[in-house]
Amino acid sequence: MSETVDATPEGAALHAPVARLLRPLVRLFVARGITFPALTNLLREIYVNVAEYDFALPGKEQTDSRVSLLTGIHRKEVRRLRGAGAPVSVVPAVVSRTSRIIARWLADPKFTDGQGRPLPLPRLGEAGAPSFEALVSGITRDLRPRAVLDEWLDRGLATLDRADRIVLAEAAYVPKGGGEPQLYYFGRNLHDHIAASVANIVGEVPRFLERAVHYDGLSEDLARRLEARAREIAMEALQQANREAHAACETDPGGDHRWNFGLYVYAEAVPPSGAQPLAPVEP
Repeated sequence: MSETVDATPEGAALHAPVARLLRPLVRLFVARGITFPALTNLLREIYVNVAEYDFALPGKEQTDSRVSLLTGIHRKEVRRLRGAGAPVSVVPAVVSRTSRIIARWLADPKFTDGQGRPLPLPRLGEAGAPSFEALVSGITRDLRPRAVLDEWLDRGLATLDRADRIVLAEAAYVPKGGGEPQLYYFGRNLHDHIAASVANIVGEVPRFLERAVHYDGLSEDLARRLEARAREIAMEALQQANREAHAACETDPGGDHRWNFGLYVYAEAVPPSGAQPLAPVEP
């Protein structure tokens, strides 16, 4: 028989916001076949891992009993799960390579026009001239530019115009279809957004910028127009941040830190009080 333990007052205050946070995730879990027992097993592993590594006392060995006390998980289970190592998200090679090439295409003045838009690129070019070969070779020499191009054309990340130049496709900005690249960024971006929010809650003062502009009681037409305009503003901000970061990296000595600047836009039809939620507004 399971034992129910009442949450602390601080924990109880989190119930409503956590329930709202989890609802779209549970929708994804059900849609992708992650059952409640499977999720419970994953949560049990993460609880033990977080307690073991993030709540260790300085100068003291973390014990099974303390991990059990922190998590509410039986000591036998704690002993079985400890030492498994923190769950990690290894960057898929194709994601790392592709994102670096696209970032350079969008940021390097040699590969953009006067408005900062990515130039259509010939396959080959003279030395010093912008070309797809020069773009790819500046990032990696492990793969032939032709192999990268074939992969991108197959994945819809690039297209060819009438002059046989390579054009960066919209799909390159936002991976689609639930494949490996999209799922990687799903985990990375949501992790960083939640991590920033949590740091602001548990810290003495808010450390990270985490804000949103929101209006309720709108017509569907206005919600759609605001969503479209917000997309334009967000893309301008992302491209500007990418250009400045790319330029700064040219003289940075490198180290063990990372940085993420993310934006999101969302709109939905809000159900009447007490009714079932409606589906989000489709873009």
